Amino acid sequence: MSEALTPTEGARFLLERIAERDGGADYRATIFTPEATHAGTARLGEDGSAEVVIAAAPAELVEVMQMLARLTARGAAKKREDGFPPWPARVMRWRGPGRG
Repeated sequence: MSEALTPTEGARFLLERIAERDGGADYRATIFTPEATHAGTARLGEDGSAEVVIAAAPAELVEVMQMLARLTARGAAKKREDGFPPWPARVMRWRGPGRG
């Protein structure tokens, strides 16, 4: 699967839910670039908090993953209020060269 997600330019950011817990969810966090794949974890809270840990990934890529995780966490409470599952099974975004 990782070959299909490897971009020819830019970076692809993937969060895959691995567990739900009271007040939050845990995700596998993977960053795909043309040169490498960086994997780690993200712990998201319904209070909008997000802690991303990806060892050996460039800081600028981890910052983008952190932003994606925070946005996902911030939306969880509203989704629950609206009657939807608060934690998506998968969230994926792509950023092209020169985009943060």
